[in-house]
Amino acid sequence: MCRSIKTLRPPVTPDASEEDFRAAALQYVRKVSGFRAPAARNREAFDQAVDTVTEATARLLAELEVRGAPARTAQASA
Repeated sequence: MCRSIKTLRPPVTPDASEEDFRAAALQYVRKVSGFRAPAARNREAFDQAVDTVTEATARLLAELEVRGAPARTAQASA
């Protein structure tokens, strides 16, 4: 259904971007919902879920303390 979601935390992926967070969120929502592309009646809920997971991912990665990795600033939401 979708490719594996890659690790986005530093130092594994030190330059992960908002675009990377969104791609991971989209993969997650597709997997959980079982839809690659939702029907029109489900589009709003699907898109809102992607937005929410993107924001949660950015927040999680900004707050993680990883030994040996430089401090990371939170990515602004688009």
